[in-house]
Amino acid sequence: MRTEHFDVVVVGAGLSGIGAGYHLQTLCPDRSYVILEGRSTLGGTWDLFRYPGIRSDSDMYTLGYAFKPWTEAKAIADGPSILQYVGDTARDYGIDRHIRFDHHVQTASWSTSDARWTVTANGPDGPTSLTCNFLFMCSGYYNYARGHTPEWAGTEQFAGRIVHPQFWPSDLDYSGKEVVVIGSGATAVTLVPAMAQTASHVTMLQRSPTYVVSRPAEDAAANWLRRKLPAMLAYRLVRWRNVLLGMAFFNLARKRPAKTKQRLIDMVQTELGPDYDVATHFTPRYNPWDQRLCLVPDADLFAALKQGQASVVTDTIAHFTRDGIVLASGAELPADVVVTATGLELQLLSDVAFSVDGTPVDLAETYNYKGMMYSGVPNMASSFGYTNASWTLKADLTCGYVCRLLNTMTKRGVRQATPTLAGDRPEAKPFLDFTSGYVTRAMEKFPKQGDKSPWRLHQNYARDLLTLRFGSVDDAMVFSNPSPAKPGAKIAA
Repeated sequence: MRTEHFDVVVVGAGLSGIGAGYHLQTLCPDRSYVILEGRSTLGGTWDLFRYPGIRSDSDMYTLGYAFKPWTEAKAIADGPSILQYVGDTARDYGIDRHIRFDHHVQTASWSTSDARWTVTANGPDGPTSLTCNFLFMCSGYYNYARGHTPEWAGTEQFAGRIVHPQFWPSDLDYSGKEVVVIGSGATAVTLVPAMAQTASHVTMLQRSPTYVVSRPAEDAAANWLRRKLPAMLAYRLVRWRNVLLGMAFFNLARKRPAKTKQRLIDMVQTELGPDYDVATHFTPRYNPWDQRLCLVPDADLFAALKQGQASVVTDTIAHFTRDGIVLASGAELPADVVVTATGLELQLLSDVAFSVDGTPVDLAETYNYKGMMYSGVPNMASSFGYTNASWTLKADLTCGYVCRLLNTMTKRGVRQATPTLAGDRPEAKPFLDFTSGYVTRAMEKFPKQGDKSPWRLHQNYARDLLTLRFGSVDDAMVFSNPSPAKPGAKIAA
């Protein structure tokens, strides 16, 4: 294998990876970089998902990049528009010239004596190898090859089609047919009104309800500001307004969960009318923001329910039959098409096998550092967005911090930066404080977080902005020019 060297290897050409490319060439123009993308196109999530109605569940003033204004009228944008935005960003800034498609990274091995990573990937022409001084993982948080689908009795008898939204078949014709969407999360509440436009009827079958909030698809104030002010100024004002409103609502939900819960339920009752059974179908068992809220633009889900195009059933599945689904209550739902909007399979850093000086690294045994690095693992960061706000808000901050770290290393003339635990270890807590099934199923594979900085995830953009952009790069970080390590030496996590 021919081995090339780059200052930075970025893994993934989705929202995070394209953002990383911009920051590297803007803030670290003396660094060479390459982006390795396992698929044949850029865009990540926004290229992979093709199901009806695919859209963001964050407004584009916060899901968009800090450096490139979102200029479309819709604040809650559809998937193709977001994909176009990511692609335009890559082309406008020449980032696309740094992408190598169909390069699926398999392993990454750090050598202290060389102060570099060796990255191996399966490329279009077979195995390939690259080396780099810094590795930046921007590969997302879920398995692109497999979604989560529970096992149900009798699915082999079903005469219709069962599809997962992550792998939407282009030949699926559901017009005039009975559709059952299993699930109650963001994907389900997107699919139901979109499919209801042409299906005979769509039933959303849920085990338990989720908080659903309606917002206008277009932000009238933002569109007015864009007409009156320069694009970047208007974008920044709306971005900060939305950030502050989001933070205020999240803090209110945590401080006054009962009051917030009742307000959200009352809003749904107002949408659906006094006779709708909101207590059964839209009153979750958990408090707001224990799981992510579902956003519906222009109340489209509620409109489909009121018009009779769709309905919600809260029950569990007993078994499938030839013509539908029998529920635990004994009721049967007829179905020609069943969509399993049952969640993602979380995956940490694309399941790349990492090692340091010949010793395999189990990231689940490490502590996460500032939401992006791992204790005992040198010169590597990853991009992971917020659970209570948009992904890109944190991705932008992470990219900026990585560039600060790289520039500090150059200024100090050091080769290695390692987040290091010293003294008493912080109290170990789950990486994500979320009760969603897709999260709890996978947390044992993820690193731990601590009970204090810099090992704690704050899920707070304003706090992270101050810490990552202006705070010290020395807290719990060991900068070094170490002598060659002995083969097989154990890493202190």
